[in-house]
Formats: sequence, C-alpha cells, structure tokens
Amino acid sequence: MNQSQTNAQRRPPGARLGKNGDGAERHEVIYRSISDAIIEHRLKPGARLREDALSEVFGVSRTGIRKILQRLAMEQLVTLTPRRGASVTRPTADEAKDVFDARQMVECGLMPEIARRITPEDIEALRDMARREREALKSGEQSTAIKLSAAFHERIARLSGNATLAEFVGRLCSRSSLILAVYGNAGHLGCESHDHDDLIGHLEAGNGERAAAFMSRHLKAIEASLSIVEEEEEAPDLHSIFGA
Repeated sequence: MNQSQTNAQRRPPGARLGKNGDGAERHEVIYRSISDAIIEHRLKPGARLREDALSEVFGVSRTGIRKILQRLAMEQLVTLTPRRGASVTRPTADEAKDVFDARQMVECGLMPEIARRITPEDIEALRDMARREREALKSGEQSTAIKLSAAFHERIARLSGNATLAEFVGRLCSRSSLILAVYGNAGHLGCESHDHDDLIGHLEAGNGERAAAFMSRHLKAIEASLSIVEEEEEAPDLHSIFGA
C-alpha cells in the first residue's frame, strides 16, 4: 500500500481538503497512481474520473487533481470533455494503428545506435527485465506483464542516448499498454515470450540492422494480435481502486 492510499484511509470523514495535501511531490505520487491504474486496466477505457471523488480519495484539492488530469490528458491516457469532465481514454482502431506506426518509425530507427552503444551491464539489466516479464505472463499476471514490457521498450530506447526520443517512446509505450490492456488477448502480449531475449541477442552482437528488422516484426506481431471490441462505459469505484 502506498502513502497516498494510507492517508486516504486514515483521513476522517468530512476532513477539509486543500493546500496541505498539495505539492509537486504529492502530485507526482497521485499522477503515478492514476497512470498505473489505467495501464494496469484497473481503470477501464471510458471510466469517468470525477474531480471531487479523486480529491476525496487522495486528500488533495480539486485544483491539484485538475492539474494531474490535464497532465494525463497531454499523454492521451485521459480525455477531457467540456461539461462532462475527465474519463479514461478509449483508444480506437485508427489510434491504435497510429501508435504502432509511430513506434515502428522511432524504435526501429534507434536500433543501430543502441547496438553501437550497449554495454554488458545494459545487457544484463535487459535480460533481467525480460525474465520478470516472462514470469508475470506464466503466472497469469497480464497487467504486470504489459507494464514490464512497456518498461523494457522504454529502457532500450534510453540506451540510444537521445533523451527526447526516449521520452517519446515512453509515452507511446504507455498508450500501447492501454491499447493492449483493452484489446489484447489474455495470456500473451501478441508476441512470443522469448522475443525480447532474441532482440537482446541481436543488440549484444552489435547487429543494429538485424535488431531493427526484428523489432519491426515484433511490433507488427503485437499489433496483429489486437482484437478491437468496444466496451460499455462504467463508473469505477475509485475508493476501491485507490483506497485499499
């Protein structure tokens, strides 16, 4: 249980919310909690995110919550609609295609530079991440596996040395995680469980061209596995999601 959840449980009914609960560090914790809940599919696409309810759950002002929701909207994990408020973004088939097209262009393009720069320590860290992802899938922890896969791709992008592109890949991976959580198939992520290990092998060998070609096939396989089916909107129990 994180600190925000503990505080929400301990706060007495009717306690006044306001500036005491606000602050950059506190907002970052709340932002991460909501972002994780979206990516892990505890908050589903279309679910409404009421400012007053989130303010009560986290013990911060509605102004603070509004800023956090605006940040999530910039990353396209949340949609802000006039007079309706915020809701978890419901990705469409066209949006999913756009996201994976962008990943093809950026991630594949980074492979040669990553293959040139990668170190034995980087290889070891990546193999550990791939192992944890396989274990999560084997244990049926789909949401955890999706999150670990996104972290793996972002970690690889950072090895290029281009912080701007790596940040962009991170955002694309967050959107892909939402797409996978909604439209993916249970038990796998649209690719073979050893795909990431194979990619690491190409990078370790310093073969950027093969790594780029493999990454392209890898991303196409994930996209091909998606099954776009619309779901009914629902009102999430925010206290249950964030308060326990």
